[in-house]
Amino acid sequence: MMEQKIEGRPERARFVRESADVRRQALIEATARCLAEKGVGGTSVRVICAYAGVSAGLLTHYFDGVDALILATYRDVGEKVGAAMERAVAEAGPDPRDRLWAYLRANFQPPVLDPNLLATWISFWSLNKTNPAIAATHAETYGSVREHLEVLLREAAPQIPRPDARIAAIGLTAMVDGLWLELCLDSSTFTIQEALGMVEEAMNYVLSKPRNGSIDQ
Repeated sequence: MMEQKIEGRPERARFVRESADVRRQALIEATARCLAEKGVGGTSVRVICAYAGVSAGLLTHYFDGVDALILATYRDVGEKVGAAMERAVAEAGPDPRDRLWAYLRANFQPPVLDPNLLATWISFWSLNKTNPAIAATHAETYGSVREHLEVLLREAAPQIPRPDARIAAIGLTAMVDGLWLELCLDSSTFTIQEALGMVEEAMNYVLSKPRNGSIDQ
C-alpha cells in the first residue's frame, strides 16, 4: 500500500497541472469569443466567466484581471495564426518559391480567413494606442511575420538585397492584410481566388524585378 501511494503522487501532480492549463485555456478562448461578439467595452470579468462557465474567483486566480487576460488572449490568437502559417510552409515541401507562396496563401484559408477572427483582432487593435503591453505584443507579432516573410523572400530569390527584401516584405504584408480585411468585412467585393491572384502577381513581380547594386548577404 505504501509503495502504491508513493507511485501515485506524480500522477496526481501531473493531473493538477493539466487541469490548470485547461482552465487557463478555457478562459482565454472565452475571452476571444467575448471580444468578437461584444467588443472591448462588453468584455468584463462577469461576462468572460459566464462564457467560460466558471466563477469570477477562478479568473482572478489565474490572471491579474481582465487586462492581463486580454493580453494572454492576444498572444494565444497570434500564436495560433502563426502556427497555421508555419504548417502551410512545412507542408509545401522543400522548394523555396512554393514555401513563400504557401506562407502568403495561408492568409486566405481557414483558420486565418475567419470573420470571427477579424472581430477579435479589431478589439485588440482598439487597445493598441492605450495599452502599452498590447502595443508591444502587436509590434512583436507583426515584426515576426515580416521577418519570416523576408527570410522566405531571400530564400526564393537570393539575388534580392536585404534592404529590398525588407521593403518587399512590408509591402506584401500590407497588401495581404488589406485584402484579408476586406474579405472578412465583405466577401462580395472580390473572391478569394481573385485575392490570391493579386497577391501572386505581386509576389512574382518582387521575385523577378530587375535590381542594380550588390547583394547584401
